[in-house]
Amino acid sequence: MVDCSGGGITKEYTAEDIKHADISIVSLFTLSSRLLSAYTELLSTIDVDGTPAKPGDLLVVEICNLGPLPGDEWGFTAIFDRENGGGFLTDHFPCATKAIWYFEGIYAYSPHIPGVRFPGLTHPGIIGTAPSMELLQIWNERERNLEETGFQSLKLCEVLHTRPLANLPSTKGCFLGKIQEGTPEWEKIAKEAARTIPGRENGGNCDIKNLSRGSKIYLPVFVDGANFSTGDMHFSQGDGEVAFCGAIEMSGFLELK
Repeated sequence: MVDCSGGGITKEYTAEDIKHADISIVSLFTLSSRLLSAYTELLSTIDVDGTPAKPGDLLVVEICNLGPLPGDEWGFTAIFDRENGGGFLTDHFPCATKAIWYFEGIYAYSPHIPGVRFPGLTHPGIIGTAPSMELLQIWNERERNLEETGFQSLKLCEVLHTRPLANLPSTKGCFLGKIQEGTPEWEKIAKEAARTIPGRENGGNCDIKNLSRGSKIYLPVFVDGANFSTGDMHFSQGDGEVAFCGAIEMSGFLELK
């Protein structure tokens, strides 16, 4: 899996890519039940084989191994610019900043933060199952109500300089893997698939830092095959993302059971 930016953030020692980042790509997708065999570049999607998972079942996923992609052992932490979304501390840190981290085994160090070296607790930020079409419609209606009543988003967020609470489906920044962009199928899915800004009933954007090697997660199944997906790998993260990009974001791999 590539990092949460889709490879848009580089390891150059400049924050210009953060300042102008396309945050619609950073907002990843949870795939609808129409994508049982497709995958994205940001999320790895798995249809459970063997005894097929059925709606109402419980899917148990054990993380056996994980880490950065070989040859790509670096990550980044960033603060988005006030003019491009900002974060929870925008009033204190209004400008885009970026730190590059290099990995040595379980440790990370950064030339931008001299004298600091610490062991990470690597985990996927996003992990979950696909919603049924009925559940997907509930999400979209619920979050559309948030937007229409003003609680969601732009009006409030412009005042507080913070992130929206929901993100409605959009074709902007949409990665749909093997499905060709611009086709009727692509357009339909892009307009109904849920963004993964908030966590939901399926899991999703959980950011559980202890969900690392040896851990198990129990997820509800809503469609045949479960259509389990995961991505948004973090080398390390605290108990929140105060800067909104507060983890050490990275590309990575997962071995699952």
